[in-house]
Amino acid sequence: MSNPTASTVGSPDTGKPLSVQQHEQPAPKNQPEDLHRLNSILGHPLSGIPHEELMEMGASYALENGMEDLQDEFRKGALLAQSPEAFDTLPLLTDDDKYYLRREVTHKWSHPKDLYHMVVMCSMAAAVQGMDETVINGANLFFLKQFGIEHREWIAGLVNSAPYLSCFTVGCWLTHPLNQRFGRRNTIFITCFISFVTCLWQGFANTWPHMFVARFMLGFGIGPKSSTVPVYAAECSPPAIRGALVMMWQMWTAFGIMLGYIADVAFYNVQDPPHITGLNWRLMLASAMIIPLIVCFQVYFCPESPRYEMLKGRHKRAFDSLARLRWTKVQAARDLFYMHTLLKVEAELNKKSGHKLFEFFTIGRNRRAMIGSEIVMFMQQFCGVNVIAYYSSVIFRDSGFSVIDSLLASLGFGIINFLFAIPAVYTIDTFGRRFLLLTTFPLMGIFLLFTGFSFWIPDREARIGCVALGIYLFGIVYSPGEGPVPFTYSAEAYPLYIRDLGMSLATATTWGFNWLLSMTWLPLVRAFKPQGAFGYYAAWNAIGFVLVLLFLPETKGRTLEELDRVFEVPTRSHMKYGLAQVPWFFKRYIFRQDVPAPKILELEDIEYHQDAFRNGSKEMGEGNSV
Repeated sequence: MSNPTASTVGSPDTGKPLSVQQHEQPAPKNQPEDLHRLNSILGHPLSGIPHEELMEMGASYALENGMEDLQDEFRKGALLAQSPEAFDTLPLLTDDDKYYLRREVTHKWSHPKDLYHMVVMCSMAAAVQGMDETVINGANLFFLKQFGIEHREWIAGLVNSAPYLSCFTVGCWLTHPLNQRFGRRNTIFITCFISFVTCLWQGFANTWPHMFVARFMLGFGIGPKSSTVPVYAAECSPPAIRGALVMMWQMWTAFGIMLGYIADVAFYNVQDPPHITGLNWRLMLASAMIIPLIVCFQVYFCPESPRYEMLKGRHKRAFDSLARLRWTKVQAARDLFYMHTLLKVEAELNKKSGHKLFEFFTIGRNRRAMIGSEIVMFMQQFCGVNVIAYYSSVIFRDSGFSVIDSLLASLGFGIINFLFAIPAVYTIDTFGRRFLLLTTFPLMGIFLLFTGFSFWIPDREARIGCVALGIYLFGIVYSPGEGPVPFTYSAEAYPLYIRDLGMSLATATTWGFNWLLSMTWLPLVRAFKPQGAFGYYAAWNAIGFVLVLLFLPETKGRTLEELDRVFEVPTRSHMKYGLAQVPWFFKRYIFRQDVPAPKILELEDIEYHQDAFRNGSKEMGEGNSV
């Protein structure tokens, strides 16, 4: 996701624009020269173009697309698209233009109300996602027994996991056609309407096959929405806050997870009226229909994605969308012209590339990105978090809690998961993806072992206290690590020309293993008891630590060209680096020896860029389509 703003700052060695030098770097081994050149140009599409030529390009673009009255704005916008940080030096800009451009830096959270309405809508859509996942948690305490599948673990697991089976097999793969045919807003409306209908439908289910079908259909809402909403937010947001807004998906999904637990507690004491059995769990499941209905009413008050409008050839409508989300027309012209330039390069890149799926394996840079992405996506499920998210009420009940106390204890986990997701927006770029995973995987494994072994404690009060403590500690360390890292890492690891396919693969991976995990938990507990089941996922956390140590390159603060070099490093070199970190850690932090940190020789000349991720979040919104 690293795409720094274009710059013409000269290199101290050559005096050439830095981006031009980067374009001139040789292609990575096994990567076609044309693909490498075009992928690099996507990072700096306007570098090196003289100002007069840029202004003419901007005016021509406005004239060709029915915006004759905006030619002056697009002349200014073209200059700013090349060097957005140099606005103070451009004489063409008025004092008002410079005032609002300066405020982007000094007051980066000051934006028109339409932008914040879009943020609220996207946040609520994320909450829909979380609530869809967790209202089933409390309902499990009631409907499994009512449907006669409480002791038929495979059937119970199939019903619980139905939405994720749907996402894996169908839902995720509908994302691209839905977005291409209907656009971002319509796709959000369609998926939220599906969530509304299916959540209501679940409340009327009277047999387990009926419940399975309703929940399977829910996956048609969950899958495409999980990809569309973050991309819609990215395509509408200003560069300075785009990364933060996209990453808020994780935080507000955690908020929705908490709301699901709240609904479980709120409807627990509802009594059955005549002729209705299980009204409490029916209301739990149906309560998740409220937020998607609100999103459906909200979404059309937000502008359509400008990128989608441009892909359909509606450039004036794209400008009108951006103008609602920026303070000035010059800012909208800058972002639209930059987007237009990227789309042209992307079109050329797509012509040059071969079969994209084949190139996942034949090009080493792409293959290593895929391995890294698949590791974090696989481990997001097999770290064990969704075992707790979906079955915590059953786990707490089996440890000795009463039913209502089980629901309250699950709510506690939801609150912790949300609260510790908030600082993750900052920690992911402060500490880096790899560091966070290497730190939290061992802790998650330890806390899962602690939770499982607590079931051997004979005293009831001590047992339930230790089980709750273990689960809460697990939630605390999950939220800043395997919570935000997988989607962030996957979005930035792939080169732009295959990123849409890479993200589809990543999303399908996480939902596929989500289905497998939720399907097998109850049979796993029956076969190996809670001690063995929690121990199983603790072992996977140990495996995750090793996989990250040996195979996961760090991507924090890397520019587009540097990411090509990072993933071009041979796997054996990165394995040697990872193995060397283990004795260094003990010498440095245990024995307090002053020893140099190990390095990857191929990357010694690359420096960390503090703002690369933030600026580079443009790439997700403007350099990639779902």
